[in-house]
Amino acid sequence: MKILDGKKISQGILENLKKEIKRRRLKLKLAIILIGDNPISEIFIKLKKRACEFIGVDCELFKFPATISYSELEEKIKKIVEDPANSGILIQLPIPKKFNSQKILNLVSPEKDIDVLSEKSLGKFYGGTLSILPPVVGAVRYFLMKYKISPKGKNVVLVGAGKLVGFPLTLWLFKEKATVSVVNEFTKNISQITQKADIIVSGVGSPGIITGKIVRRGVIIIDAGSGWKKGKIAGDVDFKGVSKKASYISPIPGGVGPMTIACLLENLVKLTRHQYTN
Repeated sequence: MKILDGKKISQGILENLKKEIKRRRLKLKLAIILIGDNPISEIFIKLKKRACEFIGVDCELFKFPATISYSELEEKIKKIVEDPANSGILIQLPIPKKFNSQKILNLVSPEKDIDVLSEKSLGKFYGGTLSILPPVVGAVRYFLMKYKISPKGKNVVLVGAGKLVGFPLTLWLFKEKATVSVVNEFTKNISQITQKADIIVSGVGSPGIITGKIVRRGVIIIDAGSGWKKGKIAGDVDFKGVSKKASYISPIPGGVGPMTIACLLENLVKLTRHQYTN
């Protein structure tokens, strides 16, 4: 069993970004928008701020209470997006349920949408005309490249079809000629599907739902889910049980998380290269 070392790979990406920013004398700023209180979101924001500081990117957090009205929130987000000082905008998910999350994500203009979550950016991604990848897609792509794993012809099972993980990965994996199955909470006999998988990517945020009993020996596991378990961040995968059968496995922490942040900042730099296809 080999560990998919996201911490090591992401450090290499950040080192290269730091060099490019210094060489090109770029002045970049990431604006992070947080609505409401979420302890996991707070942790991820701290990590993003730390990565920004390392590569030489300014970072500012704009925090709004969950009680804010939509009209007021819309007005404030538009001002943040329109501010030329902000090179990239990130709206931290999840957004409180009282809001239409897609409507809020659509407030980010494509040229600043480093998370690829607005409908305009997603449309370009689906059409193959976007110069960047959704961060989790970029993270999975890096893992497969670095460890010389080709998704072509593989049976890939995506657990969950959310905006951040399952949805964009489905399209990308189809383009890479993988055979893709997507399961969710309504799928019957999930174990019959997962036991046939060559690669499993889980992004549900439900600790321990992927157990050793429902995977086959030699499977490649990429854990992109995160939730709370006994006061700590835990992944969807029961690492102890699954690692006994997996050929490759990404841990939490130190797996997809740091890779996603590195890919997010890579998108920020890429969009400044004027490679965005209008």
